[in-house]
Amino acid sequence: MTKLNHLDYYRLPWTLTDNSISWLEPTAMCNLACQGCYRKNEINSHKSVEEVREDLRVFRENRKTDGISIAGGEPLIHPDIVEIVRIIAEEEGLKPIINSNGGLLTKELLAELKKAGVFGFTFHVDSRQNRPGWKDANELDMNELRYQYARMLADAGNISCSFNSTVFEGTMKYIPGMMKWAEKHIDIVQVMVFILYRAVNNKLADYYLGPMKIDMDEFVYNEDVPERDDIKADEIVELIRSEYPDYDCCGYLNGSQKPDSFKWLLGGRLGTKGKIYGYVGSKTLEIIQTFHHLFKNRYLAYSSPKETRKGRSMMLLSPFDKKIRKTLGKFIKNPLNLLKRLHYQSVMIIQPIDVLEDGRQNMCDGCPDITVWEGKLVWSCRMEEQFKYGLNLQTYPKDLMEKVKKTHPEAVEKLVETTVETTVE
Repeated sequence: MTKLNHLDYYRLPWTLTDNSISWLEPTAMCNLACQGCYRKNEINSHKSVEEVREDLRVFRENRKTDGISIAGGEPLIHPDIVEIVRIIAEEEGLKPIINSNGGLLTKELLAELKKAGVFGFTFHVDSRQNRPGWKDANELDMNELRYQYARMLADAGNISCSFNSTVFEGTMKYIPGMMKWAEKHIDIVQVMVFILYRAVNNKLADYYLGPMKIDMDEFVYNEDVPERDDIKADEIVELIRSEYPDYDCCGYLNGSQKPDSFKWLLGGRLGTKGKIYGYVGSKTLEIIQTFHHLFKNRYLAYSSPKETRKGRSMMLLSPFDKKIRKTLGKFIKNPLNLLKRLHYQSVMIIQPIDVLEDGRQNMCDGCPDITVWEGKLVWSCRMEEQFKYGLNLQTYPKDLMEKVKKTHPEAVEKLVETTVETTVE
């Protein structure tokens, strides 16, 4: 496998306080039980509208943002979801994006949400969700359901459509086929996201709260399937290239502890239904993000279908981007193509937390999925630790802390002194 060089791509300029997305969780209640989920299903966990307003206030005072991902849990379960969308849409410049499994979405509800100002949906659809009626389906079978949701949004008009799927060792092989399906429907599918499965690695590291070793069996993201939990973004690119040899990326977020790791790896492709003509390079992405921030004072998150179908306008950036020049050459080779609509489609690969061999936690540096917990910004993927202990757990190489307790008891005593008493309780 060819190792990707992060220096070939544009490092997305997102930071804790200036980011394209923020993550709102109005509920932790869900109607599915997906493998690989990082959130415990909490019955009757709906936030009130006033609590949602308070979370938005925390975002507004601490973070520039373009889109608000309304997640959970399953946000469509919330009885005030239409009002929540309306509140976000009324904030100047904010785009409400609903992250949903889609099971509760109807044409009637969609019409209400559109009237309230919903900008887009990110549907999480994969074969490990224990969906009624889809028990024996593989990822390619699930394309039928993906199409139903994409068609519903397209018929409603100008609502961004994205799909997430968790990638397991056993489902990796279907990624090329999913990319072919997305190419076929490039006119109604704006984004494809592949989230690499992660779980607690009990063989590599121990988890601690101060001096206390924590039994990770109590967390939903403890290892629950006998599959790899160390799939890397580079591997997914290699799989995509088995179907699209010229596929390449344009931007990334690195890890907080490992600068050459890809935590968010973004690719952009340009094509018509059934044919991809090429890919967006790092300079195009840099220009788009820079100018959006210059004129809107925030980095770009999602684009509407009206914007993504104007792929030909991106050709104007060909003097600055050799990948765009190559795409332009292929597109105009047939003059009849000038009569066709060229669409832009994003492909994102997300590689969640990795625990390194020395015990460090390699998180997403400049994470877009930061959420609010008790008035402060925290990683949404670590919320279970916040609920239980009020902060994130620390990791150490296997059995290291037990050795330290024996050889340097004074260090452990100091650690006890500096551990917050209320947190230990």
